[in-house]
Amino acid sequence: MSTRNQTASAAFSVDQLKRQLRDEAGVEPDAPSTEPATKETQVIAIYGKGGIGKSFTLANLSYMMAQQGKKVLLIGCDPKSDTTSLLFGGRACPPIIATSSAKKAAGEQISISDVCFKRDGVYAMELGGPDVGRGCGGRGIIHGFETLEKLGFHEWDFDYVLLDFLGDVVCGGFGLPIARDMCQKVIVVGSNDLQSLYVANNVCSAVEYFRKLGGNVGVAGMVVNKDEGTGEAAAFAEQVGIPLLSSIPANDDIRSKSANYEIIGYPGGQWADMFDELGRNVASAPPVLPTPLEHDALLGLFKGDEVGRNVVLEPATEADMRGVNVVDKPSLEVVYDEV
Repeated sequence: MSTRNQTASAAFSVDQLKRQLRDEAGVEPDAPSTEPATKETQVIAIYGKGGIGKSFTLANLSYMMAQQGKKVLLIGCDPKSDTTSLLFGGRACPPIIATSSAKKAAGEQISISDVCFKRDGVYAMELGGPDVGRGCGGRGIIHGFETLEKLGFHEWDFDYVLLDFLGDVVCGGFGLPIARDMCQKVIVVGSNDLQSLYVANNVCSAVEYFRKLGGNVGVAGMVVNKDEGTGEAAAFAEQVGIPLLSSIPANDDIRSKSANYEIIGYPGGQWADMFDELGRNVASAPPVLPTPLEHDALLGLFKGDEVGRNVVLEPATEADMRGVNVVDKPSLEVVYDEV
């Protein structure tokens, strides 16, 4: 082919491409759908003081929700990696962080089947965390979620994703769902004791703070665990403006079965109605903006002899601290007389 013909052919190809692009640009796009979304995943972060019963509550809640026909993913976000142990009869899932490190060292890629396991419709995994003194637990949580994103977290198809977070600290990775709008709502687990309600109040304060910065996460309510009927947790929920989703009684049968890694939130069981109601309440409760309490108001929920409000704070002196006679030295500060 001559050079002239090659040039003409190239010009024709360019003109043809331009016409095709114009034709494509002239095609009207499909009208946006006005139908309701077929599925919207609710991501719910559950916070509470260490040892208050979050893992017990979540294992039974997730199990019951699955029996209600929901597709549920339970993710443990506590360095102890104990969220899934009750669900699997005492066996916990291999932590994502440790598994990822081992796979990387072996030159292999981590996969879903390495870290996610299922039982009776509940899918579960643990983020894990570093050993004591070998890293920051909060940073470990962030690394864990980065790994989840690489595994396709945002493309997974679940009705509910339940995140089990340690509530004693709401900084760094532990505050991730609230600070970065990674969930739609928060649930707090507490009891009728000052320390667990302090943690619940701290979580409410974090939600309030990030809402002021433009965040969208709210608190959907509170679960009272080991409820012996003294009423402090219910009074707290009322004062901060969040609903009570369930009260799990302080009961020997519940305690012993939990200690033996037995699920009690199953249809037809003694505690079926309680967890069935909790599952429906968790699903339907809207996120609200709480009004956290000042410390004195929190103390006011308890009797004076229980929290030491009758104790007088006596200021210490320099002599107390040094154990010797303290010489009063004149200050070099310049003090101006008032005009």
